[in-house]
Amino acid sequence: MFKSKKYAHLGIDWKQFYLSVIALVIPMALQNLINVGVTAADVVMLGRVGETALSGASLAGQIQYIMTLFLFGLTSGATVLTAQYWGKKDIDTIEKVLGLGMRAAVAVGLLFFLAAQLIPGQLMKIFTGDADVIREGIRYLRIVSFSYVFMGITQTYLYIMRSVERVVVATVVYLCSLLCNIMINAVLIFGLFGMPALGVRGAAIGTLVSRLLEMLLVCLYSHFWNKEIKFRFRYFRKTEKVLTMDFLKYAFPVVLNEVLWGMGTAANTAILGHMGSSAVAANSVAQVARQLATVVTFGVSSAAAIYLGKTIGEKKMEHAKAYAHKFLVLSLLLGIAGGVVILTISPAVISLMALTPTAKEYLQFMFFVMSYFVIGQAVNTTLVVGVFRSGGDTRFGLILDMSTMWGCSILFGFLAAFVFHWSVPVVYMILMSDEIIKIPITLYRYRGYKWLKDVTRDAAGQRM
Repeated sequence: MFKSKKYAHLGIDWKQFYLSVIALVIPMALQNLINVGVTAADVVMLGRVGETALSGASLAGQIQYIMTLFLFGLTSGATVLTAQYWGKKDIDTIEKVLGLGMRAAVAVGLLFFLAAQLIPGQLMKIFTGDADVIREGIRYLRIVSFSYVFMGITQTYLYIMRSVERVVVATVVYLCSLLCNIMINAVLIFGLFGMPALGVRGAAIGTLVSRLLEMLLVCLYSHFWNKEIKFRFRYFRKTEKVLTMDFLKYAFPVVLNEVLWGMGTAANTAILGHMGSSAVAANSVAQVARQLATVVTFGVSSAAAIYLGKTIGEKKMEHAKAYAHKFLVLSLLLGIAGGVVILTISPAVISLMALTPTAKEYLQFMFFVMSYFVIGQAVNTTLVVGVFRSGGDTRFGLILDMSTMWGCSILFGFLAAFVFHWSVPVVYMILMSDEIIKIPITLYRYRGYKWLKDVTRDAAGQRM
């Protein structure tokens, strides 16, 4: 099971490789599962309240979702550097990147907080024209936006800790957050133990409190337990020019890539949002099911970025090629498993949700589409987010999403919905076609090995 004849000349201990990958993937898959659980808690509980509350919170959550993609872009760009510097054991540079990333994340959180407070109605109208849904969404958005800066601080710190193989701390933090969120949600949404039933506002308060708890736990860990890599305020205030330019070089394409991808996902939601609340509600549930089915594959992509980045930093380029091949195979197998999971759970999920018959009919078809969509997403995410970015190839993903997502699936999905007036299932299938289109393109890029580069510098600031 652990042997590989193709790379036998490298003398790699494949058993140790798989054990190391499992040690990375399991905590990160749990983190992904827990993060999905926060969203799922809102979806399930608000789904019991009614379709309007569920749709309002779901569409308001798109604002936060776009913000997290900005944050993910920043942290992914930062981890391109930190993972390779970790291979070199250059702790001082890692601390500088941490301060730089934290400053950028706080700025992003403040920007989205101000937008959510000042123009919530305009933001909601991007996704739907339903006045009742907009009203519920504004209620949710005004409260939950207070958590945005806290999210930026927490996410940046934990992602950079993941890049230096400190993966368990995030699992503990997010697990505590999930438990807190579920308990507060249950009490405030439904009005348990004599509390008022706040509906969508209760869900927003639960999310806000859980984000506050996350940041508190991160601060405690950073101050008392993390003795090797520290957050230093002087690096938050100012970072040397050369490192800042490196950060921008690798982070900026990732930020654009993630934002365009996120805006594309939001555009999909907006297109469906203008096709009725039943389509919105069904899509909300389908997206949570997709996230649950891909928690392990997303863990594999993150593990690939960490493991390959460290290997490239150690200047073991042939080893990096061998490891990348194994990550690709793992992603394909796990993608297929995720598709099977979606098809298996679909009957139970459909029967559980308090949706209209039309929404249930849409949801059944969406589950079918998701069952093959997740296979393409597993392969593409592992290659683009894990393998390519580990070697500093951050621009390819931007070009890929601009062409396949915006130039194909969204464009034709928009035309199908508003020009040809095709049905929701057909429109949905077109909107979800981009991951399938990407597969041959990403495989071609992978086989060319243009992604395999050392992006670190020596003490004099020269490329290694």
